[in-house]
Amino acid sequence: MRWLVGWSSIAASFGTAGRVSGQGVSGSAYGSSHRPGADGPPYGTAYADPPHGGIADAAHPDDPAAQDAERTVQPVGAQLLWGDPDPLWAVGDWRPDEIRTVTADPADPFTRLAVLGCCGATDAELRRALYAARGGALRHLTQWSGSYTAVVQAGRRITVLGDLAGARPVFYTPWAGGTAYATAALPLADLIEAQLDIGHLAALLACPDSPEALGDGTPYVGVRRIPPGHTLILREGSREITGYESVASLAVAAPEADPERAVEGVREALVDAVRARLTAPRHAPDTLLPDPGPVPGMGPADRRAARGAPAPGVGADLSGGSASATLALLAAGLPGSPGTVLRQSGERLLAVTFNDLATPQGREGELERAHAIAADPRLHHVVVAAAEEALPYAELDGPLTDEPGPSLVFAARERRRLAAGSADHFTGHGARQVLDAHPARLADLLMDRRRRHLLRPVAALARSAAGESLFVPLTVYSAARRLARTPYRAGMEAAAARLRDGAPSAGALTPVDASLAALTWSRPGPAAGWLTGEALAEVAIRLTAAAGRPPLSLRPGEARARAVLARHAADHRVFEQAVEVRSQRLHAPFLDNQVVRAARALPESLRVQPGARATILRSVLSSAGVRQLPPGWGVTAHAPNETATRLGLHAALPDLLALFATPLLADAGLIEARVVRQALLDAADGRPVPLDGLAELVSMELWLHRLLARRGTCWTGTTAPRRRAVPTGIPHCRPALS
Repeated sequence: MRWLVGWSSIAASFGTAGRVSGQGVSGSAYGSSHRPGADGPPYGTAYADPPHGGIADAAHPDDPAAQDAERTVQPVGAQLLWGDPDPLWAVGDWRPDEIRTVTADPADPFTRLAVLGCCGATDAELRRALYAARGGALRHLTQWSGSYTAVVQAGRRITVLGDLAGARPVFYTPWAGGTAYATAALPLADLIEAQLDIGHLAALLACPDSPEALGDGTPYVGVRRIPPGHTLILREGSREITGYESVASLAVAAPEADPERAVEGVREALVDAVRARLTAPRHAPDTLLPDPGPVPGMGPADRRAARGAPAPGVGADLSGGSASATLALLAAGLPGSPGTVLRQSGERLLAVTFNDLATPQGREGELERAHAIAADPRLHHVVVAAAEEALPYAELDGPLTDEPGPSLVFAARERRRLAAGSADHFTGHGARQVLDAHPARLADLLMDRRRRHLLRPVAALARSAAGESLFVPLTVYSAARRLARTPYRAGMEAAAARLRDGAPSAGALTPVDASLAALTWSRPGPAAGWLTGEALAEVAIRLTAAAGRPPLSLRPGEARARAVLARHAADHRVFEQAVEVRSQRLHAPFLDNQVVRAARALPESLRVQPGARATILRSVLSSAGVRQLPPGWGVTAHAPNETATRLGLHAALPDLLALFATPLLADAGLIEARVVRQALLDAADGRPVPLDGLAELVSMELWLHRLLARRGTCWTGTTAPRRRAVPTGIPHCRPALS
């Protein structure tokens, strides 16, 4: 896991991190850009003493840190980017080109910019951005292609910018009279020895798509998250959270954008996002074990994947869907081909397709489309075939992620596929949430008096309903009209009342049922039916309190679409950590700032039309010179393979029953063990059970076990033997419900 961490104090002489004797600066060119590595300290600074990180707060006895005066605290395995008075570290296996720092003036070493991640900006653009940010302009720092985190220091003012989707979040917590921030929540929880926030875990299970229930909290008490599209500003320890994206909060009809120009904007943003990854330096993966030599039935790629090392160069998923195929064809066809470390041109892009041999039925069309697309001479197609060993729930052991997420039960399955990929691997994650229309946008169209645009989506839903097509149009229209006339406050109060009355567990939903359930301000998640009444009541209290706080947008469709995107981006971040392969980077261009911003400019009348995402991506490929696509390309993929999930549940049933024999979730008062065990038995036997809800329950239980079983900490240099989160285990008392 890669993260950056820093803090801002009240006093300028607060810390000892990177303290320089005499504060001398030499060898720094005006506006120079430095990539930290083995060639010396950043910004050309000459240190009389080697830089180190930490805090010394003996001069401020009122601060909590004064109890351990003259101590030094620094992250384990950290790389110091800049030191006192507001230090910043990068922790993890960052590549040299993923960390870029710029200073404005050698006479002003405390005006500087750090960009961590894949950023398409040139050094000159970074320098100009630093000058503008020094004056307070921030939005332009988020307009470059790629996925990155930017930190600006201007004197004692520290500015940390999050992204629009939430795939690169920023967390903060009060610390030693100031504020500590990081791009991961667990290090901050270790720093303050935070306890678990059981209410947040309950909201994560009851209403995962409702930011009103989750708020700005995290699974750790005292650690907060800045919302997507916002920035954290620290001035000598004091903090301010402000948005950098303009959002219309009034429910009024905005001028409809030109569809052709909006689609052209998406095309340019997506092409630039792919090009930013292609123009980055190539990296050879670190081989974990030497190649044992020829193995019967295994080629070089199979042997490399078995050792857990990705191939050099650039690759992409090729599942047969429109999102992954678009990225693969764009990456293979843009100028500056994928290449490898040894050959910078002429190398084909590695396209990976997963073939589930345990449940081959139902995916034949996608596999055929993947093979047809892979016939492109610019692609080298690799099919990863697996049977029972790659079913969901096959391997319940794995790394500790920053937060819980439903992808933990599928991590082993996905890791097997990604191990056969490349050092830089494209995924189509986020395309549906970014480009498709949330069903609640039908209510937005009614609010704008654009009823004629509802004809095609309602007709498509009617065709998908067997035997009830006559009643579907009226039912959907009535639900959309009801949502359009429901104020935000009334919608939140109704959602809270539904939780207090008990959230029923629903089985598999048809497309019509799913659309009707989504036509609301807030709805229970698939795991809500297994939560205790006390847990649901606590989440209901959160929703009732949120009813008095207006959201960023009072248009239900826009608000629900932003919430679903933020939830998916958070789950994708957990997915990246759970399936991490050494020396591999996963790239999700659809979650980049510029792609999200361009997609939000699409008119709602275009979004809600059936097949809108395929039409947009087809236009993107056509402008890039790809016009021959296989039949059926762009067909909406069905729900995840339910058969594979049930087979995996049946195979792992003994382990799952043992996991929920004495579950930690029950100790926290969130579930009753016997109810969940019965649900596991029912799911393994094929009875109608919300499988998504079971995956969330199992994932959270696994995450709690891994969190409590960890022995290490993210920090060193403390006077205590170790500083880590949840030092006393699961809290049993529930003061909020007493």
